[in-house]
Amino acid sequence: QVQLVESGGGLVQAGDSLRLSCAFSGRTFSITRMGWFRQAPGKEREFVAYSTRSGGSTYYQDSVKGRFTISGDYAKNTVYLQMNTLKPDDTAVYYCAASIKLADLTMERGYDSWGQGTQVTVSS
Repeated sequence: QVQLVESGGGLVQAGDSLRLSCAFSGRTFSITRMGWFRQAPGKEREFVAYSTRSGGSTYYQDSVKGRFTISGDYAKNTVYLQMNTLKPDDTAVYYCAASIKLADLTMERGYDSWGQGTQVTVSS
C-alpha cells in the first residue's frame, strides 16, 4: 500500500504558474510510475501526465503539452507537476496517483493508490 499527499494548489490568475507536489510513502519500492489526474466541476476525472520510475519517461495529455512538466524524485519519494501559463480550463482538483502496473498508463484503472487531491483555481 502506498500513501500519497498532494500540496501546492491555490488560486491564481490566467498566465501564472504553480508547482504541485506529491509526497508518497509506504511500499514505494513497488511503484513503476507516478501520474497526475484532474477533475473539473461537473466532469469526469482525466489523465494529465505520468512519469515512469525506470528511465524517467514522461507523457502528457495534449492540452497541457508544452505548459506542464512532471518530474519524479524517487530518492525523495516526491513527484512534482510544474504548471506554467495556466488557463481557466485548468481549474480542477488535481490528484496524484501511484501505479505498480505496466499497463493502462493513462487510465485510472492503471493506478493503484490515490491522494486526496488539491484544488487549483485559475481566474480569467
